[in-house]
Amino acid sequence: MRVPVLVEHAPSPSAPASVARRPPPPSAAGPRIAAVRCALPPHRYAQHELTGPIGDLCLSPGADRALLHRVHASAGVRTRHLALPIERYARLGDFGRSNGAWLETGLELGEEALSGALREAGLTPADVDLLVFASITGVSAPSLDARLAGRMGLRPDVKRLPLFGLGCVAGAAGLARVHDHLRGHPEDTAVLLTVELCSLTLQRGDASRANLVAGALFGDGAAALVARGGNTDGVNTDDGGSGSGSGSGTVAPASGPRVVATRSHLYPGTEGLLGWEIGAAGFRVVIDAGVPDIVRGHFGRHLRAFLAEHELTVDDIGTWICHPGGPRILSAVSETLGLSEDALDRSRRSLAAVGNMSSVSVLHILEDVRARRAPEPGTWGLLLAMGPGFCSELVLLRW
Repeated sequence: MRVPVLVEHAPSPSAPASVARRPPPPSAAGPRIAAVRCALPPHRYAQHELTGPIGDLCLSPGADRALLHRVHASAGVRTRHLALPIERYARLGDFGRSNGAWLETGLELGEEALSGALREAGLTPADVDLLVFASITGVSAPSLDARLAGRMGLRPDVKRLPLFGLGCVAGAAGLARVHDHLRGHPEDTAVLLTVELCSLTLQRGDASRANLVAGALFGDGAAALVARGGNTDGVNTDDGGSGSGSGSGTVAPASGPRVVATRSHLYPGTEGLLGWEIGAAGFRVVIDAGVPDIVRGHFGRHLRAFLAEHELTVDDIGTWICHPGGPRILSAVSETLGLSEDALDRSRRSLAAVGNMSSVSVLHILEDVRARRAPEPGTWGLLLAMGPGFCSELVLLRW
């Protein structure tokens, strides 16, 4: 495979040698993450339980299954949750039925994740000022977030931003767009909701390596993140803390990290590396073997330049929240950044427990960070993901 030659539009800045290593504290006005909650379908399978049925779906009778078994064994996945019982996939038949299952199950999981996150934050649906929704595994109009708004009791004047096409990067990019809104509206509450039912995109009768890799790697789930503007810590919503909320009472100051800064980056000439080919059968996955080479060759330089703008280096990051694209992607990120052996353990645990859930995965890892022993106050974190475009998204956090 020939790796695309990237043409940079401008040289990346580097940190001056004289810059002090100790960074200044983040602005007190920065948005804070108040809650993260994931929702997983009840249909949970060990990886070895799925190898045979997925082979039956993708391969012709009597076909050699050696590659299938190697891919499943090397994916780094132990268990996964599926939108439907595995025996139902053979009966889906066409894209319409698959997309209908995405809408039905997506609404259920989206409501579970969103209601759980709002409950954790001490808020109600009527307190939400902005709802950002991301999914790349199904489509609908009205969008899933619009359907949830009435179903859950969000205000009629809630702002909505449905996103499609970002894929795995959408968890990070969605959080970055939430940050942008809350910097300009510091009294608002914003929610990011991601729903990815990757199993419903598996192409029946497609023995391509990309389809077999997808069948071995991806899992299903939803996640919701609640973030609050810098002027909302400890406000009383009875007094109109957001100017338009329902009056849910005094909300305790959030204990989650603040979002300090974000950075987006497109890599020119790499559009064909990752994404969908969309046809009559639905979404046919594109996963090029050259993606880890792009990460090794270019990603580290852009990440270091971003940190340098904030007088930080890789060594200053105490918590890494990296999208678990697969074992090769995690190895490429670790190698290009020179990370310690355990720096991406959270990503590997998430991959093993639930597979790659596309945009949901970084939020699943962030939920794990919050559920376990929280980082010490002052700890810097970096949430990062890559996706179709080919692109990357960086979100700088501080506890």
